[in-house]
Amino acid sequence: MREAGGNWERIRVWVDPPAGYSTLSDAVTLARRAKRAGLKVLLDLHFSDFWADPGHQSTPAAWADQTLSELEATVRAYTKNALETLSRAGAPADMVQIGNEITGGMLWPLGRLYDGSSDQNFPAFLALLGAGIAGAREARVHGGRPQIMVHIDRGGDNGGSRYFYDRVVGAGLDFDVIGLSYYPFWHGPLQQLEDNLSDLATRYGKELIVVETAYPWTLENGDELQNILYSLDQLPDAAVWPPTPAGQLAYFEALRGVFPHVPGGLGLGFMSWEPEWTPGVGWTPGEGNPNDNLTLFDFQGRALPALAAFTPGRITTKPKP
Repeated sequence: MREAGGNWERIRVWVDPPAGYSTLSDAVTLARRAKRAGLKVLLDLHFSDFWADPGHQSTPAAWADQTLSELEATVRAYTKNALETLSRAGAPADMVQIGNEITGGMLWPLGRLYDGSSDQNFPAFLALLGAGIAGAREARVHGGRPQIMVHIDRGGDNGGSRYFYDRVVGAGLDFDVIGLSYYPFWHGPLQQLEDNLSDLATRYGKELIVVETAYPWTLENGDELQNILYSLDQLPDAAVWPPTPAGQLAYFEALRGVFPHVPGGLGLGFMSWEPEWTPGVGWTPGEGNPNDNLTLFDFQGRALPALAAFTPGRITTKPKP
């Protein structure tokens, strides 16, 4: 990835996952490897024992009986410790996510949004998010404090993005970077992403990263588990970007061409998710994975042409469908 022009590694951490899955100790190993390769590190704290996303934000089992004030203290201390652990290992994080795709809140049920209450539970959620941010600011790390990202999944949804970040910014929470997931087969045409990025940059004056994106290089399946994306009908621009190695490259080139147009130079770029998830590592223990055709390497681990989209200076204008 570094040889292709990539400059960041995003590393996921779960609190107490199944054996072999994304612990803080694993993050230390990967962060050291990334630093040796000349990459910066984004630490992605899920605050959960397993997958955290818009539909799943389960509180870690060890924290489940805590009151809101106790959970705030735990989140603050956990975040601080995670960052200091990487720093002591000689691989300090350059950026940290306080939660992963927290559109619906975090640390459910206490931090769940849209639970039917009149205030939609924003006070509890914002208290927990603020605790994580405070822990990150307090961490004693080498080389300067990391930037702090708040990440949701609304890359093509300007109204939803505004609704969320208006409340986070309005609460006075001190963060640096807006992170968005954008998958065209879920989040709409590329123009919607560009419009959203432009509006958010103007509205909040914060740097923006598409922290998750992917596009298929095939509709074939590399293992026994059904893939998330398996039909041309799921691709709104299949005629422009077919599910082939060349079509995947064209998608990433078009995506990269969006960022020079973001006002104020605030569009930093994109991160691929998950580029190396080839067959052999399961979605859950004992299963296959549903993303093996959304990688940047084929089923045998050979690099695909889309890696060329990471090359500095390659894209100067945005191809239009």
